[in-house]
Amino acid sequence: MQTATLGGGCFWCTEAVFQTLNGVSRVTSGYMGGDLKHPTYMEICNGDTGHAEVIQIEFDERIISFNELLLVFFKTHNPTTLNRQGNDVGTQYRSVVFYENEDQKKQTEDMIANLTKQDIFEKPILTEVSPIAEFYEAEDYHQNYFNNNQGKPYCAFVIQPKLNKFAADFRAKIKPELLE
Repeated sequence: MQTATLGGGCFWCTEAVFQTLNGVSRVTSGYMGGDLKHPTYMEICNGDTGHAEVIQIEFDERIISFNELLLVFFKTHNPTTLNRQGNDVGTQYRSVVFYENEDQKKQTEDMIANLTKQDIFEKPILTEVSPIAEFYEAEDYHQNYFNNNQGKPYCAFVIQPKLNKFAADFRAKIKPELLE
């Protein structure tokens, strides 16, 4: 199993997308990239700790590659806004890839260069590319958030439309049991 750590705004949204990918065995919401040891959600909400909301993904590279994860990542959030995803504003919502090794770093830089060359986005990609730092798992109520809270307005009006778009664009990458 391999690990990837990505921040694309609210971890509730990114977790919901990546949980559906074939080859992904686990997605854990958490915090990375800040100065405070063992931060809580309330502490990072003010944007002063330097942490980003991230997901840590365990995946089987024989089924899905790191590069394929990157493509899903870039196509399911807005990497052109600084410290913002939709109505979520602050450094904790920044677009970031925390690479585990030089290969992940190179693949991320190559993906950004290729998407830029293809003019996929109207504005420059502002995704931060940083070495992995200490990962702090988010509180239990943040884990598996969408699946546990589908009736809540945020899930219905923000996450579900994102999942619908993702499913239309990446149907071939979705776990077969979720397509039945």
